[in-house]
Amino acid sequence: MKKVIVIGSGILGASTAYQLAKMGAEVLIIDRQEPGQATDAAAGIICPWVSQRRNQAWYRLAKAGARFYPELIRELEAEGETDTGYAQVGALNVHKDVDKLQQMEGRALLRKEDAPEIGEITMLDAQQTRSLFPLLADGYQAVHISGAARVDGRALRDALIRSALRNGAESIQGNALLEHQGNRVVGARVNDILYPADEVIVCAGAWAKELFDPLGIRFDVRYQKAQIMHVHTKQQGDTGHWPVIMPPSDQYLLAFPGQKIVIGATHENDIHDYDTRITAGGMQEVLNKGLELAPELKDSTFQEVRVGFRPFTPGFLPVMGTIPGWDGLITANGLGASGLTMGPWIGSQLAKLALGMEPDLDIRDYNVLQAIGTS
Repeated sequence: MKKVIVIGSGILGASTAYQLAKMGAEVLIIDRQEPGQATDAAAGIICPWVSQRRNQAWYRLAKAGARFYPELIRELEAEGETDTGYAQVGALNVHKDVDKLQQMEGRALLRKEDAPEIGEITMLDAQQTRSLFPLLADGYQAVHISGAARVDGRALRDALIRSALRNGAESIQGNALLEHQGNRVVGARVNDILYPADEVIVCAGAWAKELFDPLGIRFDVRYQKAQIMHVHTKQQGDTGHWPVIMPPSDQYLLAFPGQKIVIGATHENDIHDYDTRITAGGMQEVLNKGLELAPELKDSTFQEVRVGFRPFTPGFLPVMGTIPGWDGLITANGLGASGLTMGPWIGSQLAKLALGMEPDLDIRDYNVLQAIGTS
């Protein structure tokens, strides 16, 4: 039985560990539970098909990630995991410019040809749009994507970890140090205890650089701070089935059961030293944009703000695969704001790589060398 260590238990590490354990590997998960983990704060929208990003390599990953979700959720539910935080509620891509909506509809229809999971694509007028999300401001029309979903990153991660442990994985908390003999990584050391492994998979997100530095690997990962607000609305009805709201800006609204609304998020780039503070400016930005989109949220009750660091690699394109020049060392990173869309699927590919299996997608576009510096 192959021994594999997974360092990091965000959505990527949790998915990797779950897939490995399910396939019979001996799995150890190591995580130091650092505040600011992206997954711990994130609420995700699974709807890549209307994105205007022109990078086809990014879109292939996002499309594969969205397609993977229903099967994964069915597997988890079959294992008794009913609280995954995932629901296929559809998405309202809202705008006040009808021409922009028609362009969005056309883009979605073209992409549906090789992504039938997109579901039904429907143009809605302002009244129809507001009937589906009653808190929305007047005047917004929408393209409705029935196959879109929302997910609570914390809930899904926890479900994956529980299932990995149920399938035989083990988990410890602590600061991992990579152990190597020559150019082969042979395990990880935690609190001076060596845990040997045939393969080590680093899924450490914004903290990956410090893991690789002692090996002389100059891993280029940067991070963006996100502050995400949770409120409780007085609006009656089954909010758990409300569609996600995708406006023209980089903000969003997600509804969860129990009248919970998530307003996101800031995109703070000039951050140093993993600053996890909830700031007045961040809260103001989220509220200003959220209330412009849904004015009736002004009467909601504040619950919490979650803070997370989205990791980015050069070119804002994820990397995955083996570390060139090293044996027994695999990584993936740079998922950014698409972590919840791509993470579970990429985790399944890392598991295949660790077990010597072919991935389901040509991963040469995501070569780890793109994130490794020379100085």
